Amino acid sequence: MERPTEPAQKESAARARPPLVREVLLVAGLFLVYKLGRQLATGHTAEAFANARRVWDLEQFLRLPGEGSVQSAMLHGDTLVHVANTYYATVHFPATAAFLIWLYLRRPGHYVWARRVLAAITAAALVVHLTFPLAPPRMLAATGLVDTGQVYGPTVYGASPESDSLSNQFAAMPSLHFGWALMVAIGLIAATRSRWRWLWLLHPLVTLLVIVGTANHYWLDAIVAAALLGITLAVLRAPRRAAAAAGPAEEPVGGGGARGGPDAAGAPQAPELVGAGR
Repeated sequence: MERPTEPAQKESAARARPPLVREVLLVAGLFLVYKLGRQLATGHTAEAFANARRVWDLEQFLRLPGEGSVQSAMLHGDTLVHVANTYYATVHFPATAAFLIWLYLRRPGHYVWARRVLAAITAAALVVHLTFPLAPPRMLAATGLVDTGQVYGPTVYGASPESDSLSNQFAAMPSLHFGWALMVAIGLIAATRSRWRWLWLLHPLVTLLVIVGTANHYWLDAIVAAALLGITLAVLRAPRRAAAAAGPAEEPVGGGGARGGPDAAGAPQAPELVGAGR
């Protein structure tokens, strides 16, 4: 059987690619629901701070690493903390959008899967935001952490939750900054074949250090996000890589030379050992 030609592969990818206008509307709707859903969870100040104390006490009980150790390392220089704040403010949405655009153009089958996974974990996160409002560690005096966004800039949040009309500052758990970053890395690893593809895991790792070091999230916020993503990935399995579906290699000319089959004279041959003679 012959391998599909390049034009045939492009034609197959074009058939698998969903309509562009529909996808733009779907993804735009996903981001809009994300923003509006967070707005629905505004308020609940007393409950958010009570939950924050519970989360902080639970982290002490579990002996998780202190968020303060990450922030202390970050505060050694103004440049580093400014870069971390900029990363937090500017990378989250553009990186996820670029990821979806690349998959749509180059790996349409993986794009549909990734879009469904992102939609599912976002919906689950919004449910948690509504039912478990949580003040971030930068607001909880017991943590002793600095609000690096307000002190060093830049910041995406208002000076107080009451004056912030653009975002819900009590939606710390789970961290969609980390959940989306982890999905971007997993999606690119699943969709590509490069030996360097595992380096994409640096994106969620850096994101984790940034969200903790800037005191915008607890460790548990990232752990819950990873758990939600793990459950979602167990339900929505990744498709095979496009290259794996390209078809089997060409059969050798003359079927009589197949492994374990008879030779031209009809005598049986021993099965060929994989990797023999290498």
